[in-house]
Amino acid sequence: MARDTDLLVARLGAFQAEAREPGVDAPAYVERRLRGGPFHVWDAGDRSAVAMAAISDPVAGAVRIGPVYTPPEQRRHGYASALVAQLSQGARSAGNRCLLYTDLANPTSNAIYRAIGYRPVTEVLRYRFG
Repeated sequence: MARDTDLLVARLGAFQAEAREPGVDAPAYVERRLRGGPFHVWDAGDRSAVAMAAISDPVAGAVRIGPVYTPPEQRRHGYASALVAQLSQGARSAGNRCLLYTDLANPTSNAIYRAIGYRPVTEVLRYRFG
C-alpha cells in the first residue's frame, strides 16, 4: 500500500507541475482523497500503472472525477480515456451525475471528454491574490 501511495503522490506532483496548479502537500492530499473516494490506476498488463484518476464519493447525487493524469511517455494510447470512461459509466450506473474540471486550453482532453459523453456546462475562473 505504501508503494501505491508513493506512486500516487509522485503522479499528483507531476500533474500539478504540468497543470501549473498551486502546490499542495501531495502526501496529505492523496491521504485525504483516499478517505473521500478511491484513486484508480489503469494497469497496462505488465503491472505498470499508466494512468490514474480519482473519483469522489457521491454528494447530492454527483461525483467528481479528477485529477486525471497519464505520464507523457504513456500518452496517446487511450489509457486515461478508458479509465475516465469506465469510472463515469460506473458512477452513472449507480445513479450519479458525473462532473470534472478541465483546462479549456487543452484541446486533447476536451475532445476526449466530449467523446466520452461529457458536455461543457460553465466556465470557472480562478483568481490568485498575492
